[in-house]
Parts: sequence; C-alpha cells; structure tokens
Amino acid sequence: MADDIPSPLPRTTAAVEDYLERIRELIQKKGYARVVDIAAELKISQASVTTMVQRLDAEGLVKYEKYRGMVLTGAGEEVARRIAHRHELLTSFLRQLGLDETVISRDVEGMEHHVSPETFRAIESLSNYLEKNPEVVAKIRPSGTTA
Repeated sequence: MADDIPSPLPRTTAAVEDYLERIRELIQKKGYARVVDIAAELKISQASVTTMVQRLDAEGLVKYEKYRGMVLTGAGEEVARRIAHRHELLTSFLRQLGLDETVISRDVEGMEHHVSPETFRAIESLSNYLEKNPEVVAKIRPSGTTA
C-alpha cells in the first residue's frame, strides 16, 4: 500500500520557490503564466527565466510549452501553496508587531525561504495567540505604532 503514502515534496531552493510563487500568482491573477510575465515580475531577463522554467519542467514542478506558457504540476502547486502560506503568515505576524510595510516586505522575502518547519510552526502558534490576545500585542509593540 505504498500508493497510500503521500510522496514528500521535493527539496527546493529559494530561487525555485520564488519562481513557483510568481507562477502561481500570475495564474491566479491572469489565468496563465508566460516567460515574459515572470521576467517582468522578477525583473530579470527572459533567457534566465526560460532556463529556470526548463529546469522546473525537468524536475516535474511545471509543464512548460515553448511559446505557450506553463502550468504548475501537483507537486509544483503544493510547493507554491506552501511558500505562499509562509509569506502570508510571516507578513501577518510582522504586521501584528507594528513594523513598517517596507521593513516587512524586505524581511519576509528573506525569512520565508530560511525558516525551519519547527520555527515556522512556533511563529504560527505565536501569531494565533497574539491574534486572540490583542492586549499582549499592545504591550510589545514599539512605541508610536498602531494596529
């Protein structure tokens, strides 16, 4: 019954996660993702995007057709969904602490790829606790910030 055991997600790099996150966002926003759109979103060359998309296709994370675009595979969608959840939770958590949006944006981009699953679960638990206990948030916020 090995078929009943879900296969683990492939190990990914920060770059792969950024691509999958952008592809997912583009598909949700526009209904499709093309190399030109990803290049514009990530502010890099189309040639660089094509190289990475071909790699993602070879690794089974996207289905890519030259000149047509791409779709996420089941594994690619799961990785993209996981990184989007990390991004949303870390953004929400840092907002609870009253940090500036520019700081939040910069920090989340660095943190989302490097936080261990254990630390992420701890941040998620703490964030849920803070959401249910706004008086605690008021005590720990830097002076001069509001919700």
